[in-house]
Amino acid sequence: MNVSILGIPMDLGAGRRGVDMGPSALRNAHLAGRLRELGHTVTDHGDLNVPIPETVDKHKTAGYVFLNQIIDSCRATVQRVRDLPAGDFPITIGGDHSVSMGTVTGNALRGPGSPRRTGLLWVDAHTDYNTPQTSPSGNIHGMPVAHLTGLGNPDLAGLGGGWHMRPEDIVMIGIRSVDAQERELMREAGIKAYTMKDVDQLGITRIHEEVMERLGGVDALHVSFDADALDPSVAPGVGTPVPGGLTYREGHLLMELLCESGRVTSLDIVEVNPILDTRNQTADVMVGMAASLLGQRIL
Repeated sequence: MNVSILGIPMDLGAGRRGVDMGPSALRNAHLAGRLRELGHTVTDHGDLNVPIPETVDKHKTAGYVFLNQIIDSCRATVQRVRDLPAGDFPITIGGDHSVSMGTVTGNALRGPGSPRRTGLLWVDAHTDYNTPQTSPSGNIHGMPVAHLTGLGNPDLAGLGGGWHMRPEDIVMIGIRSVDAQERELMREAGIKAYTMKDVDQLGITRIHEEVMERLGGVDALHVSFDADALDPSVAPGVGTPVPGGLTYREGHLLMELLCESGRVTSLDIVEVNPILDTRNQTADVMVGMAASLLGQRIL
């Protein structure tokens, strides 16, 4: 398989600095090398140029922090992802989770027959379904899924030129931190979310089976993996850690099963914050998750 890596060092959507160094941390954890060892041909396309927060004024615009800069960066992300070589498997590395507004949209618009009906598997401690009216902070990394379904700011919601995700094509796994009003929006939208209670009760294997059945009608399947989906004991280098997350093996099992399905067409790895990490542990773990998704096996 041909794999394209694109870094998006976005640190505008989060409340704590450091995730702009996530792409470098993942590269230092030998992301490309691990994938080449699996037999893939890997091309690293470098990083998108994203403004550094200290170089722009931090103020809220219509309830959003760094709105205009994130709009510009996400528009550029859509174009860069669309321009990746046809047939390649894109891995976009962040950066905070607001990058997914550009990566998911860009992947949906890639290739012939686009926009493709795209399924989104959101592996995260948070649902990220806030709008400015429901967000306590105004930080956009808590709003990308809402914008992908057409809510919120018209420019962020309109990155696909009228294309939006269907809520029924979104499944979330690992959820354990949801704001009260965000919960109501999720229920109204009908998005399927597996909380950590569901993981405990059902197990990853059954959840994977249900996900594959629910997303059986999509043309493409994008996995957006936030490092904070994993328990902080496994992935400490994140800005919004929440205890009680996926274990190391639960994360790998999910990726291994997704690999066996042959359905996944693109991947995000986001919210790796080396400033808050221990000896690049989180980047190492997330590189392992990517390797499992792309074919690494125990035997």
